[in-house]
Amino acid sequence: MKLPRDCDGADLVRALRKFDYLVARQDGSHIRMVTQAHGEHHVTIPNHWPIKVGTLHDILKSVAEHHDLTIDRLLAELEW
Repeated sequence: MKLPRDCDGADLVRALRKFDYLVARQDGSHIRMVTQAHGEHHVTIPNHWPIKVGTLHDILKSVAEHHDLTIDRLLAELEW
């Protein structure tokens, strides 16, 4: 499954809420999110438009690994 090319930080923050991620803080243009589901996990989201594809891939890979999913399955659950 292809990654979206027009995803911005706000879109990703909204999408990750489906996996119980909450905004912990924002420092400049970067948003730090945390979840307690399946143990504690932190991700940093750049609040840019668009998020570079490689950066988006790395964030989604980290989330997918934490939740024992593939990136394709994660994208399907996020309905992207």
